[in-house]
Amino acid sequence: MDLLASLLTDAALRQRFFPITKSKIFMAHAAVTALPGPVAEAMNRFIQKCSEDFSDFSETLSLINQTRDSAGRLLHASPDEIALLGPTSLGLSLFANGIAWHPGDEVICYLDDYPANVYPWINLREQDVSVRFVEPAVMGEITVETVQRLLTPKTRLVALASCNFVSGYRIDIDSIGKLLRERNVLFSLDAIQTLGAFPTTVEYVDFLSADAHKWMLGPAAVGVVYVRKECFDLCRPTLLGAWNIKCPGFTAQDHIEFQESAQRYEPGILNLPGIAGMKAAIDMLLEVGIEKIAERIGVIRERLIKGAETLGFELLGVRDNPACISGIATLSHPTRDLPSLAKKLAENRIICSPRQDRKGKHYIRFSPHFYNTEHEVDRVLEALD
Repeated sequence: MDLLASLLTDAALRQRFFPITKSKIFMAHAAVTALPGPVAEAMNRFIQKCSEDFSDFSETLSLINQTRDSAGRLLHASPDEIALLGPTSLGLSLFANGIAWHPGDEVICYLDDYPANVYPWINLREQDVSVRFVEPAVMGEITVETVQRLLTPKTRLVALASCNFVSGYRIDIDSIGKLLRERNVLFSLDAIQTLGAFPTTVEYVDFLSADAHKWMLGPAAVGVVYVRKECFDLCRPTLLGAWNIKCPGFTAQDHIEFQESAQRYEPGILNLPGIAGMKAAIDMLLEVGIEKIAERIGVIRERLIKGAETLGFELLGVRDNPACISGIATLSHPTRDLPSLAKKLAENRIICSPRQDRKGKHYIRFSPHFYNTEHEVDRVLEALD
């Protein structure tokens, strides 16, 4: 069965998979997703089983391993390189705090990324690490040339987001990563704004973190943390417990020996209901196909932008470069009160996100996913008018 085609032609099936569509037009996936039906069902089944039955840990371990496998398929990574941790900031902080920095090391990041991908790196100044900022001409438009101009012999790590959360500009992960790999510079990626919506793979990435609660269509406080196997020794786990350190029979040893896999970054019991939900979400996305999802999001986004422009709205960021567009369409207007408009849209059961930039300029951010329809876009445009 072509799940995408079925969802878009069978209204009852779409409402079963995405119950939010019964009552609202939901276009805020860059914020916090509404849980799909299969995700909520998987979490409920897990919780109900925990209430009614007691299974041995082998069943739980199977769920964990299957989820690592699904996440590995999504990233094109080995399951052994996947830790099941959220939120995104936890993984990014593990990377920043786990590396042994030397005075004079340089880290490059972007001040107008989401704060979770800024503060862990700024905090390294306390270790005499020099933190330098990318300064693109347009918000989020970070190219391989932009990064290359900033690199120096002291640059040790570049930390970027796969997509800017305000402008929606999607970076060329492979080109930037390949440049950094050639220069022996580490590459850390906050992938929360693309993972689940656009191909986000890790061939040239050393570290990646993404919570499930946006484009992956999963629950909050569980996610995917990727560490390239060759970087295990470089990035020492900073959260320690009985799960990531070898302790036979749960007996503490007089030395620390970490697990061989990315389990070394998981200190204790995991968010198991969240993992059950995230697995269901990832498996659904894989069944639809990430390439198909990306194409569908592009169609819906373009229809929305074209219609909004006829109403006098202006798009922030790129329009004509398919390699750099994302699911985010952030709109401004020269005369309208956008915070008030966002509230009115919510009152009309249209869910989007009010946003503003560093200068205080206001925007309305729409972030539709593959299951949104042309009819929903047209209803949004009517409301905007």
